[in-house]
Amino acid sequence: MSPRQPLPFDPIARAAETWSQRIGPSSTMAAVTSIMRVQQILQSAVDSALRPHNLTFARYEALVLLSFSRQGSLPMRVMGDRLQLHPTSVTNIVDRLEADELVRRVPHPTDRRTTLVEITEHGRTVTDKATESVTDIDFGLSGITERQTQQLTDLLGKVRQASGDF
Repeated sequence: MSPRQPLPFDPIARAAETWSQRIGPSSTMAAVTSIMRVQQILQSAVDSALRPHNLTFARYEALVLLSFSRQGSLPMRVMGDRLQLHPTSVTNIVDRLEADELVRRVPHPTDRRTTLVEITEHGRTVTDKATESVTDIDFGLSGITERQTQQLTDLLGKVRQASGDF
């Protein structure tokens, strides 16, 4: 599939003009539509960077979380809380990572009801290589400065907090 040619105009700006004329103020519509489009752009860039490592972003996030933990392992429940995922999603992610020998399930040393997920050495190696791939492309976030990136993170954090995300 050949890359798509960019449009000679910004379709979101054009939609905002039409929205203003027909419906009313368009700033919120334009902002949300822009965020949704940027999410698609970022997802595509990150997916492309992770594909050679046989990872999705969800699996990559799980590996990074485990690699950041003190022991290299966490209970599945904690992983779900930190990744903000339903337990079924965590199970599916761990199943796939385990099949690829990137993690292993191990019994908790003091709580028989708890299963730990532990990153393997192979998992650490893949995580390091995948991290290099996504950081080489700045996770797909291009066109803005470091200061603007921080401002964007702060602004989106306000939306996330207002919605009860944290």
